[in-house]
Amino acid sequence: SCCPTGVLALLLGVTLWAPWWVLHGAPLAELSGDQDFQLFLHKNLEFTRKIKGDVAMLQRVVCDTFQLCKEEELLLVRQDLGIVQAPLEQCHSRTFQAEACFSQIRDGLRAYHGSLATFLELLPGHTSLVETLQLDAANLSSNIQQQMEDLGLATVTYPTEDPGPLPAFSSGFHHQVSSFFILANFQRFLETAYRALRHLACL
Repeated sequence: SCCPTGVLALLLGVTLWAPWWVLHGAPLAELSGDQDFQLFLHKNLEFTRKIKGDVAMLQRVVCDTFQLCKEEELLLVRQDLGIVQAPLEQCHSRTFQAEACFSQIRDGLRAYHGSLATFLELLPGHTSLVETLQLDAANLSSNIQQQMEDLGLATVTYPTEDPGPLPAFSSGFHHQVSSFFILANFQRFLETAYRALRHLACL
């Protein structure tokens, strides 16, 4: 079936698991039957799933290399790091609008593209995986921007903190923990984006 039953800078652990039933009033009937829009959704569902897999692979590298594997063991350290979450509240609000959700996914992907650069220094032996992730994040962001333009959806820009250059970490350990939370939060961001795209594909 279509829907079986059963996320910048850096990210503070605000989980994005809002109730997905609120999406059911989405005013997208005029888009849901559009064949090109459906093709776009299904193509980018697969693309998002691929990126999630590559993030999970990089998470395993961080776990194996630095023995940083469980969020609950690092919560106290995280409080000192100023990690912020790329927002996606427009993708699960009661006033869901496609353009607002797409805009936040696009902007979040751009933020994570920038923050992934920290891994090039941290894990020089895994440059290819990091660069692939950056390229995929940039391409998915561009896909969404292009689809918004094709559908005539208004481009919405939400204020975000300019991450600027990568921060100077007070220690190598803080650099490693910050990187761990970048990935944990990127994975949550992608899961939320995936659920939003899947819901749109099932309207």
